[in-house]
Amino acid sequence: MSKFEPARVAGRRLACLSTDDINNVLLQLADRLNASHDLLLEANARDLERMDPANPRRDRLMLTPERIDAIAADTRNVASLPSPLGRVLDTTERPSGLTIERVTVPFGVIGVIYEARPNVTFDVFALCFKAGSAVVLRGGSEATATNEAAISIIHKVLEDNDLPTALAMPLTGDHEASLEMLQAVGDIDLIIPRGSRRLIDFVRDNARVPVIETGAGVCHTYLHSSGRLDYAIAIVDNAKTRRVSVCNALDTLLINSDRLGDLPVIAAPLSAKDVDIYADDRAFAALDGHYPAERLHHATADDLGREWLDYKMTVVTVDSLDAAIAHIDRYGSHHSEAIVAEDATAVADFLRRVDAACVYANVSTAFTDGAQFGFGAEIGISTQKLHARGPMALRELTTYKYLITGHGATRHP
Repeated sequence: MSKFEPARVAGRRLACLSTDDINNVLLQLADRLNASHDLLLEANARDLERMDPANPRRDRLMLTPERIDAIAADTRNVASLPSPLGRVLDTTERPSGLTIERVTVPFGVIGVIYEARPNVTFDVFALCFKAGSAVVLRGGSEATATNEAAISIIHKVLEDNDLPTALAMPLTGDHEASLEMLQAVGDIDLIIPRGSRRLIDFVRDNARVPVIETGAGVCHTYLHSSGRLDYAIAIVDNAKTRRVSVCNALDTLLINSDRLGDLPVIAAPLSAKDVDIYADDRAFAALDGHYPAERLHHATADDLGREWLDYKMTVVTVDSLDAAIAHIDRYGSHHSEAIVAEDATAVADFLRRVDAACVYANVSTAFTDGAQFGFGAEIGISTQKLHARGPMALRELTTYKYLITGHGATRHP
């Protein structure tokens, strides 16, 4: 028996559960989360002690009572959503007398590899469980204690319901264990990495199991000539500073050259939050003397496509909508892009031409999130185009099969 066979066997048990059974387990998990603050916070504190306080990933790692309750609320949201399984996507009646239905079914076993994000353990389990799949969880070493506590909570709920704990199988060990997971053809049906570009590249370069990429986001907001200043101030501040360590945070502000006079006003809220700005020559000149000198820097070529994950941001001046879109095409990661504009033609062009999973008009990129889209929770933001794109939630965690029925039909040449 392979290391991952228990997960495959456990996954088959889910096919025997009703939707009500699955929802009841998730509601019990949410209740236990609300009652497990002390356990989770104590474990999380041990992980935080090992991380440099200046590390921008610290915010991702940190749990608070409010964040734990938010995870529990997301779990309840997943339980409240319709089952993604057994949906008839389409039906065809053939002249041969066949009825062909395309119906959603589970993947079977999903492997998820992620970094210092303890909420992912719960989100991934809840979504995969509701979607009928077992999950193999490979969490980052920075969150070892927190993930162990999270797994213990999930396993206790599964045991209370006489279900195999291999439905949520933690994968421990060194680098070789990760490689074994990525190459477990026949045991794991799908790999989903969630984290930095470095992690995603490692998974893509080493996996033999199919992969859906999620996580890395180089996100832009473009202020068009017609954009409202009040919108720009609020959207840039929110997209950059709401949570700097998330993949939908703003990395580069593109500003039309005829709006450079507004840049000091747009940047003022960022100054109050100690954001470092890396500006091109024209933007630097507009900010010089209006922004703290110690936080204003000349941008380099390396700053143009950088995912900052910190209180840092690039500002680039463009002369047209076409130039803004060309910059996004070159430096974006196909994650989340936004325009601030009142010109209807400019908005329509931007929405149509920008190649990204989520494209916004007069909205902060902070909304790229499964819960905000009404999906309950998400397993990540897919930046690719096959199978799933954007927030990966319940529907994206299913595949389909064809069901063909007839009345003694046989095929002849």
